[in-house]
Amino acid sequence: MLVLGVESSCDETSVAIVKDGKEVLSCVINSQIKIHEKFGGVVPEIASRNHVYQVSMVFKQAFIEANVKPEDIDLVAVTKGPGLIGSLLVGLNAAKTFALMYKKPIIGINHLAGHIYANAIEHEMKFPCVALLVSGGNTELIYMKDHFEFEIIGETLDDAVGEAYDKVARVVGLPYPGGPHVDRLAHLGNDTYKLPRVYLEDGSYNFSFSGLKSAVINLHHNAMQRGEDINVNDLCASFQASVTEVLVRKTFKLCESLNVKNIIVAGGVSANKGLKERFNLENNNRFNISIPSIKYCTDNAAMIGVAGYYHYLKYKKFDDLELNASASLELE
Repeated sequence: MLVLGVESSCDETSVAIVKDGKEVLSCVINSQIKIHEKFGGVVPEIASRNHVYQVSMVFKQAFIEANVKPEDIDLVAVTKGPGLIGSLLVGLNAAKTFALMYKKPIIGINHLAGHIYANAIEHEMKFPCVALLVSGGNTELIYMKDHFEFEIIGETLDDAVGEAYDKVARVVGLPYPGGPHVDRLAHLGNDTYKLPRVYLEDGSYNFSFSGLKSAVINLHHNAMQRGEDINVNDLCASFQASVTEVLVRKTFKLCESLNVKNIIVAGGVSANKGLKERFNLENNNRFNISIPSIKYCTDNAAMIGVAGYYHYLKYKKFDDLELNASASLELE
């Protein structure tokens, strides 16, 4: 079964062709990082315009690399949300046009589900499992009994973890996107600054990173006011140690309470080297931990194609051409 995946939720225009939910025949990604770098973040109007410029060429390249014809496609899977609405609509309308032209069935896929199913490309998804979804816009702990059965147990009450990384990076003068730079410098420093570990007094599995972010901002501001030097490497190391400790220990605690042995880590922040190291350090062979390769951690169309494949196997249903996008879509 050949699935055409289309992803354009933010600033990557991506088209992929996936065979049987496992074999990625092609995955073409056009990134806009260089375009938005000078603004310190993604500018929605510029992002959507660049999707328009690139989408046809990305489609063409995906078919060239996969060495298949449009007529060979069995199913079209496209991101329907969440994301930037202008960006979403470009990919959605391109996918709907393809489906109409070649008379192919189409399925709208939740972008967050796509990140979770990126794990299925290189690993076997075993149920029940707990998914830790960490990205620029989301931080969630999700219990899954089976394919496409999502129960959100915990989520961030304020900043998403990726958002906190970017804000801390901006404070210490690192370029956009900040997360990879903080991760890199953290491995050059030591956890010397006493930053809080926020576990929340209610004992829930929710997260809060605004206090930690404010602690870093205040520490940096006060040092500048006093004319003191800040060791940026150590500050990044201390920030990352605080974040990863809370993420990993809450994930393990939830698994223990549910008697679950399988863990999936998903989303852009799953590419974080420090997070992977923390999981390995504290696991002690208690859990089976699945983390995608870096190329499948960030936004890509292969994960959408894989999610579309499993969605079809479970529900045997398609969407019609009135399928629309939603900027604030939640996991069903």
